[in-house]
Amino acid sequence: MDLEITVDQLKERLASSTPPLLLDVREPWEYETASIDGSTLIPMGEIPGRAHQELDEEQPIAVLCHHGARSLSVANWLQQQGFEHAQSVRGGIDLWSQVIDSSVPRY
Repeated sequence: MDLEITVDQLKERLASSTPPLLLDVREPWEYETASIDGSTLIPMGEIPGRAHQELDEEQPIAVLCHHGARSLSVANWLQQQGFEHAQSVRGGIDLWSQVIDSSVPRY
């Protein structure tokens, strides 16, 4: 499975009958500034302590951050931990705002 998906692929998957968990790994202040409805916030630094308690290894997970660097790191770590369906959203919420939903604020 590819480690990254595009914002267009994310939009399609979120609209499907079996959407992925949208995991936002930014900081709380970033999430409050701009977020995608239905996303779950677990800041990057809390992932190691919370992933195995709160995430399902079998569920597809789309990992989101501001531009895609943190989410790529988290998706890679998750895959190494057995979350085989974890993928990073390339370009992050910033690209989502530019390409998919301009109502999401850019910062």
